[in-house]
Amino acid sequence: MATRLVALLTYKHTYKSAMTRKLTISIDDRVYDGLHAVIGRGHIGKFLEDLARPFVVTDDLAAAYIEMSADEAREAEADEWCEALAADGLDAPR
Repeated sequence: MATRLVALLTYKHTYKSAMTRKLTISIDDRVYDGLHAVIGRGHIGKFLEDLARPFVVTDDLAAAYIEMSADEAREAEADEWCEALAADGLDAPR
C-alpha cells in the first residue's frame, strides 16, 4: 500500500478568529486521488476541517446540542423513541 506525503494543507479558521495554520499529513494514494477527484483541488483543507470540527471543537458541539434541545417536536420524537427502546429491553430474554 503506497502512502503519499501530502503537501501542506492550509485552511482559514474563521469561526472565532482569522487564523491560518499549516498541517502536513500522510495519506494513502487512493485516498489522496479520491479527495482530488471528489472534493477538488483547493477545497480539501476546508473539507477536512469541516469533517473534523464536530469532534474537536466543543463550543460548536455544545451550541448544536442547545439548538437541538430547543426543537420541541424533535425532542418529543426522541423521547418516544427512547421509551420504546427501553420497553423493548424489558421483554428481552435473560
